[in-house]
Amino acid sequence: MWIIASSIVAVLMATTMIFVRLRASRKPASVKKIILPPFFMSTGALMFVFEPFRVEWIQVLEAFSVGVVFSIFLIKTSKFEIREKDIYLIPSKAFAFILFGLLALRIVLKTLIGQHVSFGETSGMFFLLAFGMILSWRIAMLIKYKQVERKLLERDMAAAVAAQK
Repeated sequence: MWIIASSIVAVLMATTMIFVRLRASRKPASVKKIILPPFFMSTGALMFVFEPFRVEWIQVLEAFSVGVVFSIFLIKTSKFEIREKDIYLIPSKAFAFILFGLLALRIVLKTLIGQHVSFGETSGMFFLLAFGMILSWRIAMLIKYKQVERKLLERDMAAAVAAQK
C-alpha cells in the first residue's frame, strides 16, 4: 500500500518538476536558482533522526552513487545559452522522457528492494538516491553556467573595447 501511495506522489512530483522547469526556462538562470534546490532538499535528511529511516553507511554510499549515475542523463541534457545580456537554461525535449524513465526505474527498484528492506530504510535509501542525483546535477549545471557566464563577460568586454575605438 505504501509503495503505491509513494509511487503516485513521485509521479505527481515528476510532473510538477517538468512544469517548473519549463516555466523556469522563460526567465534568466542564476547561481542562486541553480544551488538552492539541493539546499532545500537537504532538509529531508532530518528523516534520519528517526530510527525506522536509518540505513547502514554502505547503503548510503550505494544509494548516493546510484543517484550520481542517474544524474548523468540530466547533466547531458542541461545546456545554457546567452540571450542578449542574460543566460537561459535551454529546455530539453528529452527532459520529460528522462525524468519519467528514471521515475519508472526508481519505482521498479523500490518495489524490488522493498520486498527485502523495510519501508523506512527504503525511503531513506531513495531519498539519498534522489539527493545524489540532484546534487551532482546541480553542481554540473553550476559549472556549465559559470563557463557560459565567462563567455558573456568576455563578449561584453570585447564589445566595450570595440566601442572605445
